[in-house]
Amino acid sequence: MKEKSKVLLLFSGGLDSRIALKVLQEQKNINIELIFFKLPFGGGCCNNFNCVFNYSQTQATKLHIIDLTKPPLLQKYLKIITSPKHGIGTSMNPCRDCKIFMFKLAKKLAKKINTEIIATGEVLSQRPMSQLKHQLFLTEKQSNLKGKLLRPLSAKLLPETIAEKKKIINREKLLNIQGRQRKIQIQLAKKYKINFPQSGGGCLLCEKEYCKKLKTLLKLVSISKILPEHLQLLRIGKHFKNKSLIILGKNHQENLLIQNINKTLKYNLIIPTTPGPTAIFKNKQDKKFAQELIKKYSKN
Repeated sequence: MKEKSKVLLLFSGGLDSRIALKVLQEQKNINIELIFFKLPFGGGCCNNFNCVFNYSQTQATKLHIIDLTKPPLLQKYLKIITSPKHGIGTSMNPCRDCKIFMFKLAKKLAKKINTEIIATGEVLSQRPMSQLKHQLFLTEKQSNLKGKLLRPLSAKLLPETIAEKKKIINREKLLNIQGRQRKIQIQLAKKYKINFPQSGGGCLLCEKEYCKKLKTLLKLVSISKILPEHLQLLRIGKHFKNKSLIILGKNHQENLLIQNINKTLKYNLIIPTTPGPTAIFKNKQDKKFAQELIKKYSKN
């Protein structure tokens, strides 16, 4: 018997990627493997490894994990954020460069598992920063994947891929979805009996307040020395800048989290003897200022 062709599907865990998987499962003579990118700033409704892993298990589909939250890929990802070649969105979100980076990593994995067919759950014109037609073509070209990126949800509105021309993929079984509305996807979710996470959260690089904190961190700590714990700190506490970044816990839970994070960072830590915020800071010259902040934000 002829060996089945492989398809590597970029899988976020969200509704579009789940439908893309279901559409591909209706194809004959292909095996599907999933690739999930764990992102340091989120990036969709389901940037949750456990959720993605559990779903891949229910579909009996092999799952590959690419972790961008830890060195060395974290540093490479941060360099893209600080100097994107293709512009940014509302804040610091380099959507096109982010996609290109992920596609290049997917291409390396595809070569390893012996396939040239890479699929995504992208929908034409759904996202203005990265999914207009000319932007889809741009990411293909910059990733050296021209003609190899299959987008099952919008394929009939796009040029045939190499896999379709070779009849490995049956184009008639692909879809023609476009735009930001998700009515068709909701209908398909009912058809395929898909349970899916509701949209929410999204990419932190689109949030201006978060990006202010990130920019401050990038000024104070070189990219080569940034650790996952630095990014954890950006999501919690009250932030102040003096000689260094000073962060105060807003409640008991955050105080304990700061103490735990500092086991790795080994910065200066002040834990008040009476109820109040724990402070973490790098520069010893900030001790007096940190003590004043603790006093100011303590209840007593």
